[in-house]
Amino acid sequence: MEENVSTLSFYNYMALGTMGIYIFITMMLHEFNALTISLMAFSAIVYIGSYQFMLYMAQPAFSETEQFMNPGVDLNMEGGLAEHIKDLIIFTSGVQILSLISNYFWFLWLLVPLRGTTVLWNQIMAPWVYAQEDQQSEMNEKKLRKLERKIAKRYQ
Repeated sequence: MEENVSTLSFYNYMALGTMGIYIFITMMLHEFNALTISLMAFSAIVYIGSYQFMLYMAQPAFSETEQFMNPGVDLNMEGGLAEHIKDLIIFTSGVQILSLISNYFWFLWLLVPLRGTTVLWNQIMAPWVYAQEDQQSEMNEKKLRKLERKIAKRYQ
């Protein structure tokens, strides 16, 4: 639980720091127009949503009698959903800082749905699709062996 608290505070500070740097430099060197404000609001929504989701995942569960049931998900576990959420916060921070150079760097955010699609395919869809074919081939092999035994018995 202590590791989860430190992880949550690290990503909270990362999001707040990036947002603070972005606002400060935009105030000093650029101007706040509708595009800048809307993209900053989009980043804030991503930060808040990601942080709240990680907070929900790390929350311990208690029974009705207030007995400890579940310590919550380990946010530092490799290959878990929290890893992808942390990557989203890091990526958003990077894009937001790069957008201080040019607003065209916001287009890098279009890579996020592509990454989501590849993760969805590799971890959920592909194993399910290919597992069905393997099970069917095993069934066909069993039926084929059974048929061969029947034919062999007839000719003996």
